[in-house]
Amino acid sequence: MQQLKKYTEHAYALLRIVTGFLFSFHGAQKILGWYSEFQPQVGSQAWIGGIIELVGGLAVMVGFQTHLIAFLCSGTMAVAYFQFHWKFQGGPAFFPAINKGELAALYSFIFLFIACRGGGKWSIDKK
Repeated sequence: MQQLKKYTEHAYALLRIVTGFLFSFHGAQKILGWYSEFQPQVGSQAWIGGIIELVGGLAVMVGFQTHLIAFLCSGTMAVAYFQFHWKFQGGPAFFPAINKGELAALYSFIFLFIACRGGGKWSIDKK
């Protein structure tokens, strides 16, 4: 639909903002204990992941150092998928619907897209 094409930059900005916000909430759950009973031990891999989620999500949301931060977030979610969801198991455990890794896989690819595209409209990075 050609009518929607003029809103491409707005839609991308909303994708970046909402993705960053939602991602930061996962970090707030781990680091700040918001609406979660799970709090990882300080310095553990899960805690470092929570810091990346919280700070990285906020940075992507506002569009600060977007290429670099989104790339870090993408890698973090790739590690989460492979190490904590798939666990390198054979058979159907590879598939996100089975291993409950759908969010990790989606976040990884959305952040990769954001890393390639940058901050765009409504971002601190915008030049």
